[in-house]
Amino acid sequence: MENNKKIIIKVRAIILHEGKLLAVRHPHDTSFAALPGGHLEWGEDIKECLSREIIEELGVKPEIGRLFYINNFTQTDGKQYVEFFFEVKNGNDYLNIEKFARSHSSEIAEIVWVNPTDDIRILPKSLGEDFKAEKMVSNEVRYIKD
Repeated sequence: MENNKKIIIKVRAIILHEGKLLAVRHPHDTSFAALPGGHLEWGEDIKECLSREIIEELGVKPEIGRLFYINNFTQTDGKQYVEFFFEVKNGNDYLNIEKFARSHSSEIAEIVWVNPTDDIRILPKSLGEDFKAEKMVSNEVRYIKD
């Protein structure tokens, strides 16, 4: 059993524009929205990974800012995930992403701009709750264990 356990590192983007949050729904389960991003490849820097993933999925190079959240969770299949959520400062550049080339667009079923008042479940749950309470932006890095 110990040999089947893995730690997977992921990075995700917090893209805000005029109070709205850019989120994505994945084809395997559209009942929730998550923040765009993906898995770290061997030897890759976490900020380089975030830039690569966002360009692949959304077609726009992100201006990466501060680290806002770290999330840690384990799935029933024995995989443990550590996710880093970084601010992306050029939110305005993502308003019309349908026109950009996106090499990994098949990984996303839908791109949505979410208002804090929208009835959309955002994961991780604590981050979604902070967004709805308009407390996402903070001077401290917050740790989530969802």
